[in-house]
Amino acid sequence: MKKILLALFASSLLLFASACGSSSKEGTITIGATAVPHAEILNFIKPILKEQGVDLVVKEFSDYAIINSQLFEKNLDADFFQHKPYLDAQNREKKMDLVSVANVHIEPFGAYSKKINDLKDLKDGSTVAIPNDPTNGGRALLLLEKQGLIKLKSDAGIEATPNDIVQNDKKLVIKELDAGMLPRSLDDVELALINTNYAMQAGLNPLTDSLFIEDKDSPYANILAARPDNKDSEAIQKVVTALNSPEVKKFIEDNYHGSILPAF
Repeated sequence: MKKILLALFASSLLLFASACGSSSKEGTITIGATAVPHAEILNFIKPILKEQGVDLVVKEFSDYAIINSQLFEKNLDADFFQHKPYLDAQNREKKMDLVSVANVHIEPFGAYSKKINDLKDLKDGSTVAIPNDPTNGGRALLLLEKQGLIKLKSDAGIEATPNDIVQNDKKLVIKELDAGMLPRSLDDVELALINTNYAMQAGLNPLTDSLFIEDKDSPYANILAARPDNKDSEAIQKVVTALNSPEVKKFIEDNYHGSILPAF
């Protein structure tokens, strides 16, 4: 009987130890991101967070249109791929309440072409591809307007669409495409306005390969986003501190050579 009791006691201890061991998962945080530069930056801070007791899991997405929904549905703890105007538009459209918890970097938005080397060579009737999501599409149109290629309604703003174009002297054909498809459209269109992360994935350098680009004071800082229920958690705040650290600033400057810029 004594042996049986001892065996049961030992089994109980093992079960207790196993249960306690599973609590280490509480130090795990999963962040959704697009590959370049977001996942690269997150992977850089993994060792920093590990020293602080946080295991960072980076989940890469090729389609950024679904990432916020994954965060809202609690399949992710945070995400890192977007700027604040895009987050605001997603919250309105999908009735979400995600929040920005940190600015990290700026990706100057640029225009690229395989068919012309100078904007003055853009012919009448040329096809110009832009992102098909509201905020980045509007951002592209505003950049085209700044170059004098089109004129928009005075109140069009960041969510401008091709329907807001009131002057188009070159009769440009505006083609709206999924943002991830834009680099591949360069063989078929005269000009494409491409998000910097997708441009970099395609081997394009915004500083040297674009025909024109946003100013360095672009207001579209890429952010770390979370939910109201976890934004103040210790793990999220450790990620914020790591992303806004001198080490990350140096990593951005050393690895991207001005094609993206620290926003902190």
